[in-house]
Amino acid sequence: MNKTNIKHFFSILLIFCIFISYSSFVFASDDYLYVWSSNANTLNILDDNIRPSNTNSNSMNTTTNTTSNNTTDVNSNSNTVPSSNNVSDDESSLLTNATSEVTDDNSLNLESASGILIEQSSGRVLYAHNIHEQLRPASVTKVMSILLIMEAIDSGKIALTDSVPCSENAASMGGSQIWLDTKETLTVDEMLKAICVNSANDCVVAMAEYIAGSEEAFVQMMNDKAYELGMSDTTFKNCHGLDEDGHVSSSYDIAIMSRELLNKYPEITNYTTIWMDTLRNGETQLSNTNKLIKNYNGATGLKTGSTSLALYNLSASATRDGLSLIAVIMKAPSTKVRFAEAQKLLDYGFNNFSYQSFGKTGDLIQTVSIDKGVQATIPVVLENDAGILLAKGSEKNIEQTVTIDENISAPISNGQKVGEISFSLDGEVLSTVNLVSQVSVNKMDIATMSTKVFSTWFNLLR
Repeated sequence: MNKTNIKHFFSILLIFCIFISYSSFVFASDDYLYVWSSNANTLNILDDNIRPSNTNSNSMNTTTNTTSNNTTDVNSNSNTVPSSNNVSDDESSLLTNATSEVTDDNSLNLESASGILIEQSSGRVLYAHNIHEQLRPASVTKVMSILLIMEAIDSGKIALTDSVPCSENAASMGGSQIWLDTKETLTVDEMLKAICVNSANDCVVAMAEYIAGSEEAFVQMMNDKAYELGMSDTTFKNCHGLDEDGHVSSSYDIAIMSRELLNKYPEITNYTTIWMDTLRNGETQLSNTNKLIKNYNGATGLKTGSTSLALYNLSASATRDGLSLIAVIMKAPSTKVRFAEAQKLLDYGFNNFSYQSFGKTGDLIQTVSIDKGVQATIPVVLENDAGILLAKGSEKNIEQTVTIDENISAPISNGQKVGEISFSLDGEVLSTVNLVSQVSVNKMDIATMSTKVFSTWFNLLR
């Protein structure tokens, strides 16, 4: 055999090897059905007692489009309160089906004019009493002011270390205050502490002027944000909450803005959970106006408010065992009733509901084979937190199924959806979370295939 024939032979052999290697790579990935069971060795983020779904081999061909039935009455015998984990950003601030889910029968016999209880993560309304009546919010108004301050910090417009001056207007505020002087400055951090702990009217006006240039401009920002969040019962006339005609809100709207603040800026609880502190090198004593911070297990905030016309208001938040609740009380006849009824609402929530978490954003679910990639598999993770609000006692009956798309081929981008995981109870899908690739994978070309083949044969022949 001459040299030319030898070259031809090895060229044909090389092409054949590349074809065989590529073919085996392409056709090897359709042999699996993925069902996520709590007994699977590859997963440890679910409760051991959650039973796996009875999924058959057709699941690979199914796209899960089922949505939860949103007609559950939390006062009925139903065991589930479907989660809203997958609502869009435009809808995430609105509370979930407040009127269709809860009967407004005041079964807890609240003395206050209005009250609401929601689950913080999903926005699910768990108890409602006269939740859309427009009432005077008093200093609970400051929840919106604090939200805008946190947004300004987050955007880089201001910093916690910035020095904030005090205008004549800010210094002239009545009501709760720390007696700001026009000759002094406090940092944003100190202002936030005074607002959250002591409900300081002078400090919130100083911050409004610092951010927007004037209190009037800041109030317009407050109303714009209220509109954005769907707070249709609310009109702000000032940033502090002192009585003013037309300055109104509702327990429903206060729950919306409280949830927005706590969900987007959980670090605010570093301020709202302070019981006592000082400013001005210890010269100014601060004591939290929210007595639940000291007396209620798991309390995280949030804001009190009272005037002679508004009477006694409170937005109270608390977290226990992964379940975060927000209770709003408006127009209570006394401060004692205000705190007692907020506690009654929170107790109702913690006694009757639980939040079952199945995993956090980025948790690894499994490894999936792909076609035509420079690597054969990709790690698949949760796109968002996975969890469901449940009536207590039904936690162990949740079924979960993982559905992986067929014929996943490179190129794959980081974050690309490749499947879904769904959670069900008694055949009803309660929540669905996307599964995404944790890595990017390029498509295999002739050069990379040749390199792979030569590397494989070289290793075999060594």
